[in-house]
Amino acid sequence: MSEETQMTRREFFQASSGAAVATLGILAATTGQAASAATTEPQREAKRNMATAANDKVVIGVIGVAGRGYGAHMKAFGGFPDVEIGAVCDVYQTHLDRAVAATEGKAKAYHDYRQLLENKDIDAVTIATPPHWHAIIAAEALQAGKDVYCEKPMCRFPAEGRVMAEFAKRYKRITQVGTQIHATPNYHKCVDVVRSGALGKITSVTNFCTMNDNSEGLGNPPDSEPLPGLDWDMWLGPAPKVPFNIGRFRDGMHRYFKDYVDSWLHELGPHIVDLPFWALELGHPTGIAASGGRYATTSIADVPDTLQVLWEFPDMTMTWNLMQHNAFHFGVGAPGPGRHNGIVFHGKEGTLAIVNYGTPQVTDKDGKEVEGVNYPKSVPDSPGHEREFIDGVKSRQECSCSFANHLPLHTAMNLAHLSLHVGRKLHWDAEKWEVVGDREANHLITPEYRAPWKLPKL
Repeated sequence: MSEETQMTRREFFQASSGAAVATLGILAATTGQAASAATTEPQREAKRNMATAANDKVVIGVIGVAGRGYGAHMKAFGGFPDVEIGAVCDVYQTHLDRAVAATEGKAKAYHDYRQLLENKDIDAVTIATPPHWHAIIAAEALQAGKDVYCEKPMCRFPAEGRVMAEFAKRYKRITQVGTQIHATPNYHKCVDVVRSGALGKITSVTNFCTMNDNSEGLGNPPDSEPLPGLDWDMWLGPAPKVPFNIGRFRDGMHRYFKDYVDSWLHELGPHIVDLPFWALELGHPTGIAASGGRYATTSIADVPDTLQVLWEFPDMTMTWNLMQHNAFHFGVGAPGPGRHNGIVFHGKEGTLAIVNYGTPQVTDKDGKEVEGVNYPKSVPDSPGHEREFIDGVKSRQECSCSFANHLPLHTAMNLAHLSLHVGRKLHWDAEKWEVVGDREANHLITPEYRAPWKLPKL
C-alpha cells in the first residue's frame, strides 16, 4: 500500500488542494446500500430545503475522484466541519480505492453514478468527471433532488446548458460551477473598477491564453488494452467509442481531445472570460465567429493549438486569442515561459488589465498607470467558492456561479466551437434559442450522444 493510500483522514483533508489537474473519473456505484428506512423521503426533502443549523452536516457524494475530484473537491469540502463525504464514485478502481481510504472507509463506493444518485442520504454531489459527462450527470442529479457543484466547463453544447439551468429552477436545487477564481479578491477588485465608471464606456475586451506546453509531453502513445480495473466503456459514456489510449486517460489529458472538451476555450475560458461577462453583465452575444486549427503541435492531441474568437454584443465586441505553442504575454504582466492568462478591458477613459488572476493594472487613456484609487465596492466579499456552495445548500440562496448565472458565458463558448465546426459566423437569437437562418448550426446545438445515453428533455 502506498504512502498516499495510508494517509489519515485528518492528514488528507488538511493537505493543500494545490493545482490538481482536471479529472477523468465518471463513475458511481455498485456497492451502494439503500438509505435507512428510519428517515422518510419527506423528512429528507425538508432537511435539504430548510435553512439548517450550523452544526448540521451536508452529506456530499463526489463523482469523479481522479485529479480534481480527489485533490480539490474531497479536500476542500471534506475540510469543512459541517460537511461529510458520504460517497465517492469512479470507473477506475485504483482511484476509487484511494478515495475511500482517504475517508478511512466511511464513504460508500460506487462505480455507476446512477446508483449514487439513488442514495437518499446524499444531499449534494460534486462532479469532477471529464466535461463530456457534465450535463448528463448534473441533469440527472437535479432530477434526483441533489444540489450540484459541477466543475468547469459547465457544458459543451447550448442545449446542455439550457437543460441544466432549467432543471435547477424546476427542481429548486442549489448549483455552482467550479470557477474558483471568481471568489478571489483580485477578480472582485476588477469588477469594482469596471463598474465604478472610471474606465468610461467599455467598447472592447481582449482575452488571451498563451503557453509553451506542446500538449504537455503527450506524444503519440499507441492504443492498448484498458488499464486493469478501468471500465473504459463507461469512461467514454456518451462520447464516440474509441480504443483505449493512455494519452486520453492519464493525468487529465482528456483536455487535449475535442470529444471531451473541444478546446482550451472550454478548459480555461470559464475562468478567464467569466470576468468580463460578470463585470459587464453581458448576457448572450448576438454574433459569434471563430477560426483556428492545429498548426504547430504534433502530438496525439486534436484540440486547436491556435484559436481566435470574436463575440459581438449590442454595443461592444470581445475576443479570445489562444496560442498553445507560444507564451507571449501581450505586454500584460511579466514575460516568462509559463502560461499567461490575460484579460484587458478597453474603455474610452482608461484600461484595466489582469494577467494570471493577479493584481489588476489600471491605466488612463494615454497609457499612464493609475494608482492609489479606492474604487467603490460593487460586489460582496466571497467566503470562498466551495464554502459559498455549502452556505447556499443550507440557506437555499442562489450561488454567484449558479447554472443560471453561468448560462450566457457557457453558451457563448459553446457557440464559438459551433462556429469553428461549421466554418462561418453565427447570429444567435437567445429568445428563440436558435442560430438565425442556419439549419446546420441549429442541428448541432443539441449533442448526439452515443447510445444508450441521452440528454434529459425539458
